[in-house]
Amino acid sequence: MTRTRAFLFVLCFSCSAIFLSTVQAGARKTIIYKVGVVNRRFTPPEPYDWRDAKTHALITDIWYPAESASVEQPQWIGSSDAPFGSAGKAARDAKPIATPEKSPLILLSHGIGGSSYMMAWLGSSLASHGFIAAAVNHPGNNALEDYTIPGAILWGQRAHDLSALLDQLLADPTFGPRIDPKRVGAAGFSLGGLVVIELAGGIAELSRYQDFCKSPKADGMCNDTLEYPGLLAKATALAKTDPAMQTALNEGSKSHRDPRIRAIFAMAPAIGPAFDPDSLAKISIPTQIVAGAVDNVVPVDSSAKFFAAHIPGAQLTILQAVGHYTFLATCAELGDRTQPKLCIDQAGILRDEIHAQTATMAYHFFDVNLK
Repeated sequence: MTRTRAFLFVLCFSCSAIFLSTVQAGARKTIIYKVGVVNRRFTPPEPYDWRDAKTHALITDIWYPAESASVEQPQWIGSSDAPFGSAGKAARDAKPIATPEKSPLILLSHGIGGSSYMMAWLGSSLASHGFIAAAVNHPGNNALEDYTIPGAILWGQRAHDLSALLDQLLADPTFGPRIDPKRVGAAGFSLGGLVVIELAGGIAELSRYQDFCKSPKADGMCNDTLEYPGLLAKATALAKTDPAMQTALNEGSKSHRDPRIRAIFAMAPAIGPAFDPDSLAKISIPTQIVAGAVDNVVPVDSSAKFFAAHIPGAQLTILQAVGHYTFLATCAELGDRTQPKLCIDQAGILRDEIHAQTATMAYHFFDVNLK
């Protein structure tokens, strides 16, 4: 896509967004809030499956509507002197707004080997529209410490992280009284997209994924990931020898549906072939799926389109010329230089603009479906 075509694409979207906002403004005025952000360390009751992670806590970033006097500052992934990428703008530890008394909550799940701050672009945007958004660092599968095979493969435990986080947030003295428990949604990217579909009732099993990758239908999702090379082979080998891993995988066929989750927004959701289609057909909550047309990591035919075809009423948006990692945070010079495959998109694609488009879709989706 040339820069001219990209500009026209963004211009068309901007016009559509303005029109949509104008229509909706007739019913309710949109208020843009200052954004606050805090980092919390939640410790669920034991026993808890930490998946061989060193840190036995759910490290979480929370974005929320802050008082109007709050001063937003640029937030960074990594050192502010030489950041890996941008985490948007927010006022750290700012005081939450006093009204409205109750806000909707969106739980956020990062991709394999990512981190909560990779979801900052979405979390901060939702907070500016009156939502509370909380992104957890999944144990054994986040960029803050070494990855573990159970952390990357036991997808149901990632879903359990979000349910446990919801418990902790509702009990939190600051945020608990400000959350409307009847308006809770979840959003995730890549493996995080898989996780929110599990929270909605989809059942994913490693054995189905393995069978797909051995078949003639195998595609890019069967290749080594940049984040965890050799993962599938290592997991397959461990599952043959480790009793604990075998037990955990045998429980993979259990549902991780959390009835408190009322709507889900999945960005480039991963590993469609791992899901039992019958379980997807039973999902009854509003579902929005967004993916990139040139995603070679999680090809849309076997995942995004597969989910949309099997989840009743699911909405699907395919963004042209957008790849998989476009949904990650916008990188700074250090990220572009050290991780170009994660950071640099196709010519003409402006990651910040794709983030803005996707965040607008997410806001309108949750605004409509969490009432």
